[in-house]
Amino acid sequence: MASSPQRRGRRGNKRSTEAGQNPHMYMPYITRKIPPYDLLDEESLIRIEQGADRILAEIGIEFRDDPETVRLFKQAGGKVTEVSATTWNIKFEPGLIRALLKTAPSQFTQHARNPAKSVQIGGDATVFAPAYGSPFVMDLDKGRRYGTMQDFKNFVKLAQSSPWLHHSGGTICEPTDIAVNKRHLDMVYAHMRYSDRAFLGSITAPERAEDSIEMCRILFGADFVDNNCVIMGNFNSTSPLVWDGVSTRGIRAYAAANQGSIHLPFLLGGAVAPLTMAGAIAQNLAESMVGCALTQLVRPGAPTVLASFLVTLAMRSGSPTFGTPEPAVGSLVMGQLARRLNLPLRNAGNFSTSKLPDGQAMQQSMMSMMSAIQSGGNYILHSAGFLDGLLSMSCEKFIMDTDMCGALHSYLNGIEVNDDTLGFEALAEKGPGEHMFGCDHTMRHYKTAYWDSGFTDDQPFETWTEAGGEDGMIRANRQWKKRLADYQAPPLDIAKDDALKEFIAKKKASVEDAWY
Repeated sequence: MASSPQRRGRRGNKRSTEAGQNPHMYMPYITRKIPPYDLLDEESLIRIEQGADRILAEIGIEFRDDPETVRLFKQAGGKVTEVSATTWNIKFEPGLIRALLKTAPSQFTQHARNPAKSVQIGGDATVFAPAYGSPFVMDLDKGRRYGTMQDFKNFVKLAQSSPWLHHSGGTICEPTDIAVNKRHLDMVYAHMRYSDRAFLGSITAPERAEDSIEMCRILFGADFVDNNCVIMGNFNSTSPLVWDGVSTRGIRAYAAANQGSIHLPFLLGGAVAPLTMAGAIAQNLAESMVGCALTQLVRPGAPTVLASFLVTLAMRSGSPTFGTPEPAVGSLVMGQLARRLNLPLRNAGNFSTSKLPDGQAMQQSMMSMMSAIQSGGNYILHSAGFLDGLLSMSCEKFIMDTDMCGALHSYLNGIEVNDDTLGFEALAEKGPGEHMFGCDHTMRHYKTAYWDSGFTDDQPFETWTEAGGEDGMIRANRQWKKRLADYQAPPLDIAKDDALKEFIAKKKASVEDAWY
């Protein structure tokens, strides 16, 4: 079990006159002090669980191109029907998958190469990580374009530079200038070299998952990796109700190495899931539980994370819509279901379909992100940069989102009630009708009482106009450039760095480039 995070300062914990200095809130991850919101009553939760059980028992899950996974589930009691030489349907009696999940840890530590930045996944911990998987990158200067390896490195650096993120993430954007079968090596190395936080590994092919784990053995040591989680893979089912062999073989690789895996259906209501949210949640639960259960068949006790990605559609066009209210309440319910299973949860994030980091972007993001927070979500991928329905990673929105993440540190800290915080002395010192700017209570608390944003403009209109009248996008554009200019890479042992570079060079030399 991970210990509670120790609060840590930056710059010697000294507060400068620059806006956004909140050193008392810097921590490796959030330990929430407000309870999650329980939306549904017991009867409704049981009906959803029964709905998931019925899906598994009467329709089943289809598995493709992985006979070993089929063998494991059959051995555990699954009823296997061969659909073709490479495809099987497996049905599970009610309760079977839940029984397999009993060995999964309710929380675990993912270790970072800097031990002070290791994170707890599960329990009362909340971990923020950047957005994941966008093929495009955008900023106000160059517009929307395909992502490159330099863009990828820049986002790793931006994440490392923000105290409001806790995790380096994974495929922050697709580096399309590197061959598909080799780019995972450069991405994992970028996380290792330019960040000292925990990160996600490759999942696009089983051998790439193995490469990610092997690079961790170089960085952390083989014995440490065998006994501790240092990397996680984020795996998608192929909804509706399919787990393909690329994913299941990757899941087995991570589990066999005692590493973490996240099991995520991508459910578009009305397309690959029922339109109605209760049905989508039941399907989500069924698919994700099966992925989690596979880890326990491979290695009981392997760290695993239940996950949900609930998305509505614009029914006139069929386009996905992000940041809408129905998935937000769905996230609340998934939080309840995860707690009933005693599993960590990944859900929601700063979702938006806006094409610019504008008012629509932040309205939708707040709807989605607050649902993740209120649900008790433990690992919040897509916490920064998500735009254009996940197709684009935005430099400006990254700044806006990380500022929101900082505010959520304060929100999740709740309210402390004691004699000092009740502030009677602040009122009593000067009495009725007198201001409290200089009283002892104010002077004692003014540095820590309120969240101090480093992004928002709270000046009077006249002052704002005289200073140039910049909007949020322009401020964010200036800030991400400054962060990159100020970035300093965390030190990395030279021998380990050389060993990683040698491993990458040998791997790349062993195969021809493949661009598909």
